[in-house]
Amino acid sequence: MNSAVYFSKFLVTNQVFYKSKHSFALVNLKPLVPGHVLVVPFRTNVIGLSDLTEDENEDYFKTVQLIHGFIKFHFKADSMNVAIQDGPEAGQTVPHLHTHIIPRYRANNVGDRIYEMIDNWTFESWAKRREEYIKTGGREGRKQFAKPDDQRIARSQEQLHQEAQELEESLRRFQAGIRR
Repeated sequence: MNSAVYFSKFLVTNQVFYKSKHSFALVNLKPLVPGHVLVVPFRTNVIGLSDLTEDENEDYFKTVQLIHGFIKFHFKADSMNVAIQDGPEAGQTVPHLHTHIIPRYRANNVGDRIYEMIDNWTFESWAKRREEYIKTGGREGRKQFAKPDDQRIARSQEQLHQEAQELEESLRRFQAGIRR
């Protein structure tokens, strides 16, 4: 049986697609673009980067590097954003260290506006977002690229779990050198 995984106080076990000794990667509840994932340390009292131990730091950045390469490959991205918002004044909305890994493309490049989008992300209650999701037409309501947070719709737990399983399997192939 898998043990429960938390992102701050939020249970995210079904969103996790990779685990290392001290870190994990999970699919984002409200991604800015497809493939926007997070890398997080297991220890929930790691609020900022300087809270990591030496072993956790090494593991964390190895995980960030692995997931960065995997997401770039899997989503066929031209470039990547890798962002840490360390503290509330830097835009950190969940008090648990996390790194955003965001695929970027020439065709729909939003440039540095991506950081404004991240800054405007908020973590509201799941029920409220689910209500908004239904009210705005579910999947059909999410078609516009990189909407502001108040227009982005949270995905269901089932959708998050399905994406996490797909990425977990694809990551296994990626790590084994099967690059198709």
